[in-house]
Amino acid sequence: MARIKAQALSTVYPNGVRAVDALDLEIADGEFFALLGPSGCGKTTLLRTLAGLEQASEGTVAIGEKDMTAVEPGRRKVAMVFQDYALFPHMTVAENIAYPLKVRRQPKATQREVAERTANSLSLAGLLDRRPGQLSGGQQQRVALARAVAIDADVLLLDEPLSNLDARLRLEARTFLKRLQREIGITTVFVTHDQAEALALADRIAVMESGRIRQLGSPREVFGRPSDTFVANFIGSTPMNLLDGTIEGGNLAVAGATLPTPAALPDGTKVTVGIRPEYLTREPAGRGITGTVSTIENLGVSSLVTLECPDGSLLGMTVREQHEPRAGAEITAVPEQGRLLLYSKEDGTLLA
Repeated sequence: MARIKAQALSTVYPNGVRAVDALDLEIADGEFFALLGPSGCGKTTLLRTLAGLEQASEGTVAIGEKDMTAVEPGRRKVAMVFQDYALFPHMTVAENIAYPLKVRRQPKATQREVAERTANSLSLAGLLDRRPGQLSGGQQQRVALARAVAIDADVLLLDEPLSNLDARLRLEARTFLKRLQREIGITTVFVTHDQAEALALADRIAVMESGRIRQLGSPREVFGRPSDTFVANFIGSTPMNLLDGTIEGGNLAVAGATLPTPAALPDGTKVTVGIRPEYLTREPAGRGITGTVSTIENLGVSSLVTLECPDGSLLGMTVREQHEPRAGAEITAVPEQGRLLLYSKEDGTLLA
């Protein structure tokens, strides 16, 4: 079993910065788990603490049923792929893949056999005698993954392994990585700042900020019901609309419109109203939030239309290609049933 369990885990740097702050986390055996958040949120420090490359200041880390808090990195049965791949430029692909086995003093025949077998499984068979400088970015990434897989680790830790690839290669590598993880069934922890990668790859996502987890759940849960306005702002290829609203007469007053409220709250309650642009539809006037089209951004198969509402707030909605309104037109956006979210004005937490 390669379950990972962190309890009250903190990692504090000598300058006093708490990069990981009293964090509790459990990752299931065989799970593809993503740590997602902006730069400086502590996700890479958490990954390095799980690997043993950073020493935990407080709390414990267990892998399987064993306490690994004070165990050296080389004895944790953990493999790590770094953002820059960390390949040895003077070694061939075969030598790079076999290097961890060489460190473990495995026979040369075993090193070559494992390197060839692993390379075949990752479509690297014809590249074994090349050096990293002769490879493309995608090939270098596969070599780094092959080196990690070759040591038969219990846990695979990935620190933004797709960030150095161009857009097309990133999509191809994403598909490849998902298939590889499913085939070998290894517990995988994937660090990224790209929410599209996390949503596409992970079984569960932990959204981090300031060393803590703001939300933990499936991609569908995190995207559809962000636990607070921080997560709502961070998740989504188009930002969620977050508008000021007030409960009035049992309804929701927002952006100059009156809508049914999704929660029974006292009159006068101030809320932040959340609705994703994808969950707004264009309807005849009077049934939703009406505004004037101020900008239209082409997204390919759809466009992001921004409406200027009567109270001055801006509302984004997506429309299919060839259905874009003209700039200056007045249109009405209606939230899909069950998609409207209310957040507390005080602390930003989800109310309903």
